Amino acid sequence: MERPMTQQSTTRILGEESQQDETQKATWRDYWEITKPGINASNLMAAFTGFWLAGHNQFNFSLLLAMLLGTALVIAGGCTVNNFIDRDIDPHMARTRNRPVAAGRIHPQTALWMGIGLFLAGTAVLVALVNPLSALLAAVGFFIYVFIYTAWTKRTTYWNTVVGSISGAVPPMIGWVAVTGSVDAPAWVLFLFMFVWQPPHFFALAMLKAEDYRAAGIPMLPVVKGHGETKRQILWFVIAILPASLLLYATHVVGWIYLAFALIMGAVYLVLALNGWKTQDHESWARKMFIYSLIYLTSMQLIMLLDPALLG
Repeated sequence: MERPMTQQSTTRILGEESQQDETQKATWRDYWEITKPGINASNLMAAFTGFWLAGHNQFNFSLLLAMLLGTALVIAGGCTVNNFIDRDIDPHMARTRNRPVAAGRIHPQTALWMGIGLFLAGTAVLVALVNPLSALLAAVGFFIYVFIYTAWTKRTTYWNTVVGSISGAVPPMIGWVAVTGSVDAPAWVLFLFMFVWQPPHFFALAMLKAEDYRAAGIPMLPVVKGHGETKRQILWFVIAILPASLLLYATHVVGWIYLAFALIMGAVYLVLALNGWKTQDHESWARKMFIYSLIYLTSMQLIMLLDPALLG
């Protein structure tokens, strides 16, 4: 599926000055917005979960703050560069057309250099105050999100969501490595859990915003393959979530409270996914799946935090 290209969007991609009339000046809120604070907060929660599971017995608060600061800066940098790259497609979607770069309030080159600066600052914090391995993981996540996902697969294939899920699964590994200095089995399990959670979450969102993505020429799964195939892929990933979540129990960093909770939450998720085959009201079902995916992740992360504390 080809993305509609205009001369204006081509010149933007080549990095030339925006042709938009910049009639509004950027505010501090605009500079805050292009870092995508909501996405950053959810990723920091995942990073904190990895940190807690690795080091709750010998909790180091200063190390936690350094890890969160460095990770937040790297993620903010990636999101800011994302705004720079997507400035040609964001104006075509209702939910993104008012982003500061797309709307012309922040100059593209300003966003680019701001993103690079945030990334470098975050990497420096992780190297100096945490450890080099955590910085390397953060850099890998940044590279995949910015170059492999945003600049490439988002525009060329409906597997873009799966590719982007790799970068979204890195934060809990950063948290774990900040404490241990090594990528151990629980870190890989946390990565797997976050990886398989993301496609059904974003596929459901893509179903809700399919017309927006179609207008922008972005080959999201429901746009290219339709709702039926999207439902099928959501079901497969939801099925994969259950064993992925249970693997954490096998690493002995959580106990039976987590195990029971994971089984119940996973079963509910599976029932909701199966209900998709009984309804033709795709939008209503996709909205329920999207909302439950948020409830599921938040609840699972909370039980990951509580279980070790409750069981000692």
